[in-house]
Amino acid sequence: MAKVSKSDNVVDVACGTGDLSMAFYKAGVASVLGIDFTRAMLDLAVVKAENAGMAIEFRQGDAMNLNLPDSSYDVVSIAFGIRNVQDPAKAIAEFHRILRPEGRLIVLEFSTPPNKCIRLFNNIYTKNVMPISATLIARDKSGAYTYLPKSVETFADTRELAATIEDAGLPVVEQSLQSMGVCTITKAIKR
Repeated sequence: MAKVSKSDNVVDVACGTGDLSMAFYKAGVASVLGIDFTRAMLDLAVVKAENAGMAIEFRQGDAMNLNLPDSSYDVVSIAFGIRNVQDPAKAIAEFHRILRPEGRLIVLEFSTPPNKCIRLFNNIYTKNVMPISATLIARDKSGAYTYLPKSVETFADTRELAATIEDAGLPVVEQSLQSMGVCTITKAIKR
């Protein structure tokens, strides 16, 4: 949906361990900058990119206050991160500021499946199975993985997210349900 080209400069906000940043790099863009609030995530991203032979820059930063020039990027992406930003509207305003004219904002975020049966099974999985399996896989006894169901539950629905993006001056051109509505990709273009 980002429709990247070889001349595009991409910033991946809330990049975590760099998977989406690496996907943009593999797509053949001009440059990729991954930004995340958490240093430990960035440390892992740097190692992964280096091991894969990818020249990706990673920086620690805050989505609500990006230390980047105005109109400097063709694509801004954020995957499963906007719900964790303290003030999503402020972050989206920053994305608008750093996008070039005709630049694309791509937001991938959890959503509520429209089908009642899928919604039921998704709720069971998200609230019960996922926190336990993630805790076991990560061998983490701190309870850190219990935040995910709560953050998904309290986050804005897709219509509210689109309205917030449009309020920042970025017309939403597409919202695409993924995985039967478990998540949604929202695309906006700076006019």
